[in-house]
Amino acid sequence: MSEQLRSILLGLSGLYLALIISFFLTVYKSPVQMEKGQRDNLINFFLLGISVQCFHFIEEYITGFYVRFPKFLGLSPWPAGFFVSFNLFWIAVWTASVIGIRRNYRAAYFPLWFFITGMILNLIAHPLLALANKGYFPGLFTSPLAGIMGIILLNKMIITETREKV
Repeated sequence: MSEQLRSILLGLSGLYLALIISFFLTVYKSPVQMEKGQRDNLINFFLLGISVQCFHFIEEYITGFYVRFPKFLGLSPWPAGFFVSFNLFWIAVWTASVIGIRRNYRAAYFPLWFFITGMILNLIAHPLLALANKGYFPGLFTSPLAGIMGIILLNKMIITETREKV
């Protein structure tokens, strides 16, 4: 296995857990019966969150997250092209999932749950990385806003589920 591939696979390992959590949340927690107004509100916040993630990605790219994060883990830097492609892929998936959420397809909630999990992970990880590096770490400035969007969306999903059960 090449060193770059090893770096990518190991460096993304925190996201594997987020994917597994998202899968279980999709299967066991995603709202099936959501009123149109609730779903529209959820979608609007999701789209706003995707916009915030775009700014977060730009900050990470400009400040070299794809170099500094793998080095922090003792791995080789990721190719810039991989980092950009990976982020653009997920932005496209999240955006496309809005169509499925609008139609209330259960599987479309998987990208939303992954988004929520990832944004909350950003809120926690970036400040910890900055503390560990005793200074700024790429993505730090936009991570709180991304995390807040994740918490807002999580709250909307939990409130929706609670209303359904009542």
